Amino acid sequence: MGIRQKAVTRAFSVLKGTGLGRLMAPITQGCGAIFMMHHVRPARVDAFQPNRHLEITPEFLRLAVERIRANGYEIIALDEAVDLLKSGYGHHRYAVLTFDDGYRDNLEVAYPILKELGAPFTVFVSTGLVDRTSELWWVALEKLIAGNDEVIFTRSGTSDGISSKSTAEKIACFEKIVDYLTLEIGELDQRQIVRALSEKYGIDLKALADEFVMNWDELRQLAGDPLVTVGAHTHDHFAMARLEASAARADVTQGLKRLEEELDRRPKHFAYPYGKSHAVSMRDAEILRDIGFASSVTTLPGVLQSANARDPMMLPRVSLNGRFQDPAVVDQYLTGAPFALYRVARWAASGFGVRSGFSRLFPSTK
Repeated sequence: MGIRQKAVTRAFSVLKGTGLGRLMAPITQGCGAIFMMHHVRPARVDAFQPNRHLEITPEFLRLAVERIRANGYEIIALDEAVDLLKSGYGHHRYAVLTFDDGYRDNLEVAYPILKELGAPFTVFVSTGLVDRTSELWWVALEKLIAGNDEVIFTRSGTSDGISSKSTAEKIACFEKIVDYLTLEIGELDQRQIVRALSEKYGIDLKALADEFVMNWDELRQLAGDPLVTVGAHTHDHFAMARLEASAARADVTQGLKRLEEELDRRPKHFAYPYGKSHAVSMRDAEILRDIGFASSVTTLPGVLQSANARDPMMLPRVSLNGRFQDPAVVDQYLTGAPFALYRVARWAASGFGVRSGFSRLFPSTK
């Protein structure tokens, strides 16, 4: 277990052991929670798993649903949750299950479990991934670093050889390249670099999408169940705030068009790709409002509070993080306490230039 994971584990242990989470709950828990997931599949044994936070096991999915219900929450469809949010708190607490991107394991692994449990859920689909015209660039980066002892990475007119022999070096290499791709250059340049790296190191981007993402027939099969809501997630999975307004709108509308063409329905709900503060802006919320979405969800951590009813275009979510697959963590999430402490930690870190254990719960890759 790494230093970061140990810090977060200790933080949750303190919340549970002291009862602080439960003490804070009357103030912090809000009226509901939207849970965010990506992959649901058996645990991998690889030492190098930089995208592990995006994967939970089938066993943990089942346990999470059980814990949500044991805490008195009803699992409902996103449509109903948005309506309830707008109507006020009441005495009804509810949870929504969501999955981002459109992975095949959502159909093959998650769906049978949630069907058995009678738990509705939403899948936010990036249509370029289904069309096989866009890239799972974070997966490609993991694979090429895993398979090489050095990565030759070109930036700003220079070529750097980044050592990636040990697991620690691979993690550092991954983080360095991700920071560059998501913070220092634009989205179009990001994809050009990923394509060039993939070609250089023999990574077939289309084959990756074929392996991990549903095709249209599979998505139609999933969407045919009333238990399932299909939401929009752009076409090319670009960070909206890092695009010009016209390009951001075009990426959203292209995704909508493809979903309408293939599924014969127009999604009412949207999930921002990445959803972090640098990837989402109020400009983007206005674009989505103008297009006509009923809600949009971020990856910004938090439970649903009365303030969210005033603007359903920037809803927070609770990430079921693959590094913390403990039912007790779900219990603490539902108190809202970790998110209140996270906000305090971010405020403190901004003043002292450090990152707390809580802030590491929410990696910036996706």
